[in-house]
Amino acid sequence: MHFGIEVCAQHPAGEDMARRVEDLVDQVRLAGEVGFRTITIAQHYLASPLQMLQPIPLLGRLAGEAGDMRLATCILLLGLLHPVDVAEQIATLDVISGGRVRLGVGLGYRDEEFDAFAVERDQRVRRFTDNLDVVRRLLAGESVSASTPRYTLREAKLALLPVQSRLPVWIGANSDTAVRRAARLGDAWVLNPHAKLETLERQMREVYLPARDGQPPTELPMRREVYVARDRTTAIREAGPWLFPKYQTYVAWGQDGAMPQDDALAGEFAELLRDRFVLGSPEECYADLARYEERLGVSEVIVRVQWPGMPQAQAMRAIEAMGTLIGLGSARTAR
Repeated sequence: MHFGIEVCAQHPAGEDMARRVEDLVDQVRLAGEVGFRTITIAQHYLASPLQMLQPIPLLGRLAGEAGDMRLATCILLLGLLHPVDVAEQIATLDVISGGRVRLGVGLGYRDEEFDAFAVERDQRVRRFTDNLDVVRRLLAGESVSASTPRYTLREAKLALLPVQSRLPVWIGANSDTAVRRAARLGDAWVLNPHAKLETLERQMREVYLPARDGQPPTELPMRREVYVARDRTTAIREAGPWLFPKYQTYVAWGQDGAMPQDDALAGEFAELLRDRFVLGSPEECYADLARYEERLGVSEVIVRVQWPGMPQAQAMRAIEAMGTLIGLGSARTAR
């Protein structure tokens, strides 16, 4: 089981974001030292009251510090964007990184974002699938002709191609319908960071694998909230002041509406701790995460160890502590 890290691109209003970018540079250097495999960054627009850095330029800034680590947009709100721009930007990032990019995309769920980009709710899936088809074909070096109300392409072709001949596409999905779409269209389904294990097991068994005719994917990344400390009590005390407000923001943004039925996020922190977040000692956290490897076939856990407002010193300690957990996995593999 490999480990990736989703760096925190969201920070409270009033913070010095230029300073935060330099903080992320330090975090990425440390992440490479302790054994992380992938650096990921999410995307939102109009994220008020939080300030949010956009993933593609930020990954470009971090690429030089990432060493051999992979870079992933996880996820890019593809239905809101122009596919030619996405293809050109991702090709550029793949060249900058020497062929280490994963294109993670998703549908999104916030009305404010759809309204800002003039995307009607009943058109969002079509926009997403059309854009994904164009992006994949352009990145593969094809000449693409397409006509939609938003763009017209006549034998369009990228002059700059990515280093990878087939750049992998990851698709984030929460609801059963979205998981089925990810199975059909993606190289990998990115398991969301807050669904319960029993929900993910059901979706894998009843939705994802049937849509792939029973064929398991070569990669199965899962995002998860993880905080390693001396013990579980300490982890909850240290992470709670930053982690719980983040999930209150999710609820305010309407994330509940994108979740599978009977797996809502609204509730007290004690309820969210049950089978969603991974908090505790290195041994406790590794045992918890190993369940996902054993029962789902998860190939990589993309952890988030910092949430908006958490001080840089605490985030660095959290990354350092993850090194012990990663070491447990390496020792297990060696045996």
